[in-house]
Amino acid sequence: MRSSASGESAARTAAATGGDGHGPEQGPPQAAAASDLAPATLTKRTRSSARSAGEPAKKGGRDLKVAVPVALGLLVLLAAAVCFSPWPFVALVAVAVCLASWELSRALARGAIDLPVVPLALGGVGMVVAAGASGPPGVVVGFGITVALVMAWRLVDAGPDRPPAKDLYAAFFAVLYLPGLASFVVLLAFEDFIHYGRWLVLLLVALPAASDTGGFFAGSYLGKHKLAPSVSPKKTWEGLAGSLVLAMVVGAVAIWLLHGPLWLGLALGVVGVGTATLGDLAVSLLKRDLGMKDMGSLLPGHGGVLDRVDSILLTAPLAYLLLTWWVRGGLVW
Repeated sequence: MRSSASGESAARTAAATGGDGHGPEQGPPQAAAASDLAPATLTKRTRSSARSAGEPAKKGGRDLKVAVPVALGLLVLLAAAVCFSPWPFVALVAVAVCLASWELSRALARGAIDLPVVPLALGGVGMVVAAGASGPPGVVVGFGITVALVMAWRLVDAGPDRPPAKDLYAAFFAVLYLPGLASFVVLLAFEDFIHYGRWLVLLLVALPAASDTGGFFAGSYLGKHKLAPSVSPKKTWEGLAGSLVLAMVVGAVAIWLLHGPLWLGLALGVVGVGTATLGDLAVSLLKRDLGMKDMGSLLPGHGGVLDRVDSILLTAPLAYLLLTWWVRGGLVW
C-alpha cells in the first residue's frame, strides 16, 4: 500500500511539474523572466538587425539612396535636351505632359471622376508644339482646341449613369493645369534660345529644386513649427526659411552669371518659393482628399512625374513674365 501511494504521489508531482520538476510547463524562473522580456528584446534586435543590414537612411520619408540618382539622371536628361536646339526640349515637355495626364486621370478616378486622358494628352502635345512654333497665339488657339476636344470626347462617352458635368469641370482644370502651364516653360525656352532661353529653362527648374532641397534639409534638421499641419504635416516654418535662403542664393547667382540685376535673382527666388510651396500644398490637399501618398510611382524616390513638375508648372507663368521682360529690356537695371 505504501509503495502504491508513493507511486501515485510521484506521478502527481511529475504531472504538476510538467515531467521535469520545474513547475506546470513553465520552465525554470530564469526562462519565464526571459520570455517576459522577449517582445522588447526581439523588437530591439529586429531594429538593430535592420540597421545593420544596411537599410537606406531616410529623412522626411524619402529614400535618398534612390532619390538622388534619379534626380541626377533627370538633370542629365534635361541638360541634353537643351544643348543645341529647343525642339528636343519640346519633345521632353510633351512626354512629361502625357505621363502627368495619365497620372492625374488615375488619381481622379479614385474620386469617381472620369478624365478623358486620350484627348487631354493629344491636345497637350499640340499645345506645347504650338507654343514653340507660334508663340503665345499658338498657345491660345491650342488651348481652345484642346478644351473643345476634351469636352466633345466626354459628352460622346456620357450615359444615363455617368453625368458629365463633374468630369467636364475636371477636364477644364486639367487642360489649364498641365499643358496650359507647361506651355509657359516652352515659351521661355524659345526666348532667344542660344543666348538666354536654355539658361532660363535651367533656372526655372533650379528654383523649385532649390526650394525643395533647402526646405527638405532645414525642415528635417531644424523643423519644429508646423506650417500647415492639416494639409501637409511635414512642412514647417523652418523648412520654408531654408527654401527661401537657398532659392534666393540660386536665383541671385544665376542672374549674376547672365549679367542681370541682383534684385531680379532675389525676386525670382521669392517667387519660386511662393509658387512652389502653394503648388505642394495644393497637390498635398488633393492627394489627401483622394487618399493617396503620391500621384504616381514612375520616378523611384520621388513619386510620380506630377509630383516632380507641380512646382515647376506653377512657377512658370510668373518666371516667364519676369525673365522675358528683362531679356527684352523692359526692366531698369
